[in-house]
Amino acid sequence: MTINPVLLVLIVLVASAAVGGIFVAIWSAAKKKEVAARLAEAETEKQKVLEVARREAESKIKDAELQARERLLASKAEFDKSTTSRRQELAEIDKRLLAKEENLEKKQSTLDKRANDLDKNEKSTADREKNVGKREEEAEELVKDQRKKLEQIAGLTVEEAKRELTRNIENEVRLEATAVCRRIEEEATENANARARRIISMAIQRVASDHVVENTVSVVDLPSDDMKGRIIGREGRNIRALEAATGVDLIVDDTPEAIILSSFDPIRREIARITINRLLADGRIHPARIEETVEKTRAEFWEKIKAEGEAAAFELGVPDCHPELIKLLGRLKYRTSFGQNVLQHSKEVAWCAGVMAAEMGADAVTARRGGLLHDIGKAIDREMEGTHLELGRDVLKKFGERPEVIHAMECHHGDYEPRSIEAVLVNAADALSAARPGARREIMETYIKRLEKLEKIPEGMEGVQKVFAMQAGRDLRIVVDATKVTDEKAYWISKEVAKRIEQELTYPGQIRVTVLRETRAVEYAK
Repeated sequence: MTINPVLLVLIVLVASAAVGGIFVAIWSAAKKKEVAARLAEAETEKQKVLEVARREAESKIKDAELQARERLLASKAEFDKSTTSRRQELAEIDKRLLAKEENLEKKQSTLDKRANDLDKNEKSTADREKNVGKREEEAEELVKDQRKKLEQIAGLTVEEAKRELTRNIENEVRLEATAVCRRIEEEATENANARARRIISMAIQRVASDHVVENTVSVVDLPSDDMKGRIIGREGRNIRALEAATGVDLIVDDTPEAIILSSFDPIRREIARITINRLLADGRIHPARIEETVEKTRAEFWEKIKAEGEAAAFELGVPDCHPELIKLLGRLKYRTSFGQNVLQHSKEVAWCAGVMAAEMGADAVTARRGGLLHDIGKAIDREMEGTHLELGRDVLKKFGERPEVIHAMECHHGDYEPRSIEAVLVNAADALSAARPGARREIMETYIKRLEKLEKIPEGMEGVQKVFAMQAGRDLRIVVDATKVTDEKAYWISKEVAKRIEQELTYPGQIRVTVLRETRAVEYAK
């Protein structure tokens, strides 16, 4: 009997599956026992952990309860303490309120008393007002009656009497005011004169400058008259070359051993003088040499001008000037005004202004700087249009001078109202330097016209008989008629004349006005 292979395979497969199932069943039973054992262990472990956790939780709960009780006790104690203090404060507030209520009650009672008193006073005042009104009416009637009687007796109305009384009082007040004004002016003059004399004398003593007068001609001394021919040259070529190169007129006349240089420009005149002296010392005089010497002299002369300006600025303690201002200062040495050297005049003004500023506690540096630069416009007023005041202000602004220095410069002729003490001092120092004896020369015609104008001012005033200008116009004496002019009126005439002189005339220094009133009693014995 043959077995089918397929069947055999199926049998084998079934057998192996049965064995495998048995094996799986055995393994599953073993695994279940193991899992059951592990589950029992896990349950036991869980119970232990739960027990430990329970115990810890109970202990923590106990601790939390203890802390909560402690905090509750502390809060309760704190609350009790704050409550106690608050109760004490409320008790004190109650006491204060009670005290205030008592005070208010007292004040209310006093106010009630005062109100009652005021009511009584108002009633009594009303009664008094009624009585006063009646008395006023009676007084007005009495005054009217008295006024009528006085008008009848005096023969004047009330308005006429008022005018007469006002006129008398006005005359009395005018006389008293005149005496008071005179006394105040005398006291002020004495004090001011003493102070001014001290300051000005100190300034003049410190300056002590020379009297300088310049002309429009210069004289060149020659070693011999033969040099005149050499200066003129063949057919006058040398003198023409000199005049063309220097811009100066050469006058060769009969003056022994001298020639005259004439020019309105002192700088050209000085360059020509130096050139001629150098040519005379060298001995070579011809047109080419003349032109060469003039150019060399001109270059050296401008360096000399710069050195003069630097020396003046250093002497006055203002060395920080702009270089162009230094050159303009040097040019002032060769510029004159009314015969007075402008550089020397500027130095005098600077010294006087600085000394007076130091004595009065003002800014001495600004005063000296303004005084030194106050006439800087005169260095260029012959080359440019405009007054030296306008030109000087423009130059100082151009070269960065301080506003207070420019203001002091522009106020030195009184064209602008001074806003600083330094400007006033520069103005005073300028007048002082110009008015001192020997400082300036004045043309005779101008001098006579000024005196004539001065004498004409008082003419035409009531009571004026004669007028005399004395001491070169520094003292004006007015003779009045004693029958027409009283002492008080003479005082007012002097004030009026002085005021008109200040308004109408331009003059250096000051002019004293003296009114002379003379009473003569003449009788003849027969």
